[in-house]
Amino acid sequence: MSAADRIIEIRNRIDAAARAANRDPASVRLIAVSKTFEADVIRPVIAAGQTVFGENRVQEAKGKWPALRAEQTGLELHLIGPLQSNKAREAVALFDAIHTIDRDKIAAAIAAEMRSLERPLRLLVQVNTGEEPQKAGLPPQEVDAFVARCRDVHGLAIDGLMCIPPADAVAAPHFALLAKIARRNGLRSLSMGMSGDFETAIAMGATDIRVGSAIFGERPAVAAA
Repeated sequence: MSAADRIIEIRNRIDAAARAANRDPASVRLIAVSKTFEADVIRPVIAAGQTVFGENRVQEAKGKWPALRAEQTGLELHLIGPLQSNKAREAVALFDAIHTIDRDKIAAAIAAEMRSLERPLRLLVQVNTGEEPQKAGLPPQEVDAFVARCRDVHGLAIDGLMCIPPADAVAAPHFALLAKIARRNGLRSLSMGMSGDFETAIAMGATDIRVGSAIFGERPAVAAA
């Protein structure tokens, strides 16, 4: 299948999942996860009409997206991987949204750089719903207090929450937990659902789904680690 065919198939599945959940398909944002893929692989996806993309690493994104954006206006770039505080300035300059705020040091750094660069970003807090020790994100029981600190101490307007359920777990309970935490904190955005479970995520209220392999195919083995 061509990139255009894959995008059409994913969008048809999004539409069907949203309608089955009595939702407007336009309420679901498709983020094409382009991490590890070179610009030549991304260009056909852009040509197929996709405008929102996700990257995991600041340096990798910095190496390919300025040129892609020079070729095509209207592209939106989301950071969906962990962020180090020493990369905050580059991240704020390059990305339109950050999904992975999970500690005060990062929140403070992002707030400072947004003020310095006069560039507001859409911000989400990452929640480690499975409380996996190897995974970034806040434990669910710490999210309420952290969101409050982001607002009251760091002056950040948090838009929503993000999660990545454990690979071997049923995803729906994790999506339901994320939605519950978002509701009680007055947050409107839920970044959840990937290639294998985005229809379930849409049924549970996802506003942002992160789809990589179903659009780009299997990732290069060398970069998959």
